[in-house]
Amino acid sequence: MLLKDKVVLITGGSRGIGAAIAREVARQGADVAINSHDDDEAAQAVLTDVEALGRRGIHVSGDVALPETAAAFTEAAVDAFGRVDVLVSNAGICPFHAFLDMPVETLKRTMEVNLHGAWFMTQAAANQMVKQGDGGAIVAISSISALVGGEFQTHYTPTKAGVHSLMQSCAIALGKHGIRCNSVLPGTILTDINKDDLADPEKRKYMEGRIPLGRLGQPEDIGGAVVFLASDMAAYVTGAALLVDGGAFVNLQ
Repeated sequence: MLLKDKVVLITGGSRGIGAAIAREVARQGADVAINSHDDDEAAQAVLTDVEALGRRGIHVSGDVALPETAAAFTEAAVDAFGRVDVLVSNAGICPFHAFLDMPVETLKRTMEVNLHGAWFMTQAAANQMVKQGDGGAIVAISSISALVGGEFQTHYTPTKAGVHSLMQSCAIALGKHGIRCNSVLPGTILTDINKDDLADPEKRKYMEGRIPLGRLGQPEDIGGAVVFLASDMAAYVTGAALLVDGGAFVNLQ
């Protein structure tokens, strides 16, 4: 019960990595607020699981690209649970596209959701934590893509590098308030974002062959890393990046 009676906010919490994190933090004793954009049915399924674990949960719908969503999400969590202890900034998109003919709107939307959304949510949660006066933890889901390129990800990889950089700077800006800021860098995790890209059995076999642990990641693989960084076990960890990739990055040469 590493997060017993903590209040954890998770963006993009209705599916994939976010849903897995919601279930894991509830298992570790936290009450959970999840945000998603027009995904009420899936969000309700996550809340059902949270409540089955004996914890409370709420869902707040909204587009993280809009600054008002961050304020509304934080306020709803405070109204429901009285405070905010942890923010997990997870919401993100990756519409794969070639570089030379990428539409401006695809670039802008990816930047606004992945990077601006993380910034808005971090600021709103941090202000609430400062008001409370007893610190907190912010964990942003970056990506191995912050460290390596991708032919069809020229709009996505800069956002994930930016999310990691955001946590580094916020670790400095918020340290005096007792707020720790860290990022998790998942490798290839099987989620809705990449299911079409990995539908080709040959490509999937190739990807698995590059990973020393011999398999692609599951959303549940990220939950433990987030719990660690959110918990008092990481009380002296801030500004750090934790790779959770099965060893893929070190095997790229």
